[in-house]
Amino acid sequence: MRDRMTGVVMAWMLVVIGVSAVAQSEVPEPNQLSTINDYLRVAAMNNDGLKSHFEQWRIAMTKIPQSQALDDPRFTYGYYIEEVETRTGPQKQRFSLSQKFPWFGKLQARGDAAAAAAKAAHHRYEAEKLKLFKNVKQAFYEYAYLYDAIGVARQNLELLKHFEQVAQSRYRTAATSHPDIIRAQIELAMLEDHLTELTNMQQPVVSGLNAMLGRRAEKPLPWPQCEKEVLTQLDADAVFQLIEQQNPELAAFEEDIQSARHRVELAQKRYYPDVSLGLDWIQTDEARGSNVWGSGRDPVIAMISINIPLWTDSYKASESQARAEIRKTTSMEAQKQLDLAAHAVKVLYDVQETSRKADLYQKTLIPKAREMLEVSESSYRTGGVDFLNLIDAQRKLLTFELTYQRILTDHQKRLAELEQLTGGPVPGAKNP
Repeated sequence: MRDRMTGVVMAWMLVVIGVSAVAQSEVPEPNQLSTINDYLRVAAMNNDGLKSHFEQWRIAMTKIPQSQALDDPRFTYGYYIEEVETRTGPQKQRFSLSQKFPWFGKLQARGDAAAAAAKAAHHRYEAEKLKLFKNVKQAFYEYAYLYDAIGVARQNLELLKHFEQVAQSRYRTAATSHPDIIRAQIELAMLEDHLTELTNMQQPVVSGLNAMLGRRAEKPLPWPQCEKEVLTQLDADAVFQLIEQQNPELAAFEEDIQSARHRVELAQKRYYPDVSLGLDWIQTDEARGSNVWGSGRDPVIAMISINIPLWTDSYKASESQARAEIRKTTSMEAQKQLDLAAHAVKVLYDVQETSRKADLYQKTLIPKAREMLEVSESSYRTGGVDFLNLIDAQRKLLTFELTYQRILTDHQKRLAELEQLTGGPVPGAKNP
């Protein structure tokens, strides 16, 4: 009993400490939102979906003291419409007080079942928080990608304007034809349209982020600050081990199973009777005769009663139900483990592939594309290549730079998925 009550007190302390920690954490102002940690703090404080799961956890916590409480004492009052005449005097009214006590172990089984259910609710709250953080991170990285893509497009726009000036300079010296200038202007118009499209995407992306942060859709958000690091080495065995040990969804299933086991125990104890203890007090007036021993003495009666467990079919059904809950939850947990493992394999593959491709683009393709562009510009100035080759080289560089930013973004998004699966930081990855 003492251990159970200690567990209840500790659980409530965890709730209070958690709420205090959130309340005391420094939440950045909207115009100060820049890093991923800023976004996560605001989401944890303001997201209504997460708040609802937190309240669900608190609801489950309040059921623990309810399950461990005795039934209310019963008070009964009776008034004798016709006085009962006894030797010691007429009896006028009766007062009764009784308290029901469940059979040994029933209260503990009920409390343990409720405590396990509360732990399951806490794990589901943690799972929802990890899901929210994953969604916020992925939206944040998309926002950062949009910023980088706009920057790359603007750099290429300036580069293309430079090429147009080169073409006009050569046209004035009759070193090239007028179509080169037209091609440059067409490419400029297409790139300006692409830049406008990217710029117009900011508001839809900001609206999605604001929804997760618990803010109105039209509220502005500054461009994010994000250092995109590539995780080159990943310990797959450590990832699978962390999923098994720390994934809150699996932990919630474990607590559900424990709660069902305690309900089985409780159902088995229903075969035993509950005991009620009570006292009766009967008000008695003075005897009508004189010199009667005990005249007017009020009788006090100690009582004990038990219920008779006769309807055993309902008890068996209750036990069967609890055992079926164990089998159902065990199967759900086993399937969830398989699903998480399969998901982890796919995400690990994506992480490794994006890491490999990022290395390829950073070290080989982009440097070669820049080199090819420089060589093409020099050759075009001397008439070695036509303008189409120069434009093709510029397109390749733009495509490679945007693809590289896309790969980095996808890499970060896959790492965010792994963090949701492992219930925390990924082994080998740096915390944001």
